Amino acid sequence: MKIGVTCHPTYGGSGAVATELGLEMARAGHEVHFISYAQPFRLDGFREGVYFHEVEMEPYPLFENPPYSLALAVMIQDVAARHDLDLVHAHYAIPHATSAWIAREMFEDGGGPRLVTTLHGTDITLVGQHPSFKRITRFSILKSDGLTAVSHFLARETETNFGVDSDSIRVIPNFIDTDRYRPDREPCHRATLAPGGEKIVMHISNFRPVKRVEDVVTAFAGMVARTPARLVMVGDGPERARAQRAARRLGVEDDVVFPGKHAAVDELLSCADLFLLPSESESFGLAALEAMSCGVPVIATRVGGLPEVVVDGVTGYLVEVGDTDTMARLGAEILADQAMAKEMGDAARTRAVEAFSAPRVVPRYAEFYRQVLDAPPENGGSPRTAGVGPAAHIPGPGGTP
Repeated sequence: MKIGVTCHPTYGGSGAVATELGLEMARAGHEVHFISYAQPFRLDGFREGVYFHEVEMEPYPLFENPPYSLALAVMIQDVAARHDLDLVHAHYAIPHATSAWIAREMFEDGGGPRLVTTLHGTDITLVGQHPSFKRITRFSILKSDGLTAVSHFLARETETNFGVDSDSIRVIPNFIDTDRYRPDREPCHRATLAPGGEKIVMHISNFRPVKRVEDVVTAFAGMVARTPARLVMVGDGPERARAQRAARRLGVEDDVVFPGKHAAVDELLSCADLFLLPSESESFGLAALEAMSCGVPVIATRVGGLPEVVVDGVTGYLVEVGDTDTMARLGAEILADQAMAKEMGDAARTRAVEAFSAPRVVPRYAEFYRQVLDAPPENGGSPRTAGVGPAAHIPGPGGTP
């Protein structure tokens, strides 16, 4: 197959998964063309069968904001025509699915590649809900030849808010490279992160309000009052200063480290003893999965798609949003009980490998691509008529449904 991929190139779950999926498809012998305004952050070095096409926009005084969606559509159409693409996979509904649909409409003979759209989260739960974007989001979804979502939660949200039958959405979870994200990853930076030999609690995010990073610090303060520990807050964003102020206010400033953004988070996660994700909303929780793959127990909130990833009482714990007292108590128990921590960490690693590794998930996308290509498009390629079939189940612990 010849596959076009358009995604956000910056740090974030959707861009990471889109890039890794494209690379996996190239390893399987397919030809993959990434199309974006910048090279995806995980697309480094030469890869056989992988090409990158930069969307360039000339500044023009008439436009206060350059119309990226239109420039992207032109580039998608150009790449599809020149390289005879079979399909374009748009990660995130807007602008990518919208631009891909425009690109297909530009083929005067009614041809062009099929369009697969993957819904990742805020394109449905946040951005797509805004009155300025809701109708175009729904339109782009319905004009896709195949539609996937990263969790059953997100499929249900799409049905509730956009009137798209959830049975027409194939649920294919996010995946990671479990060989890269593993417990024995080298080099290990434990001596640097916790020079006193303390336990390491970790959080990784974009520090946006939805991540509730102040709750991370508050819960950690309750843990460190019970057992020596260090908190490593990886990433950056608008709430970083608030988290730093919380650390000072709670008297744990000397025990909290803010290393900023880090490209190789696997090297840091392999050193962690506990991972915290107290988000207000998560459509999947890729950071939690990365921690689990490194054999790290996770305490997360019982929201969105997180219960589909973290098994409460087995790979960690799920708590209610804002319940930092419970998070602190459970975290302290894990840090103080080495046997419990190992049992949960081993279970987390097993679940990551058995349910969310590339060999388990990528073939589902390959099969889905073939189904979309084999199905005759109707009504502009609506997923209701594209023959995509029912949603796939994410296995539970030990591979059970």
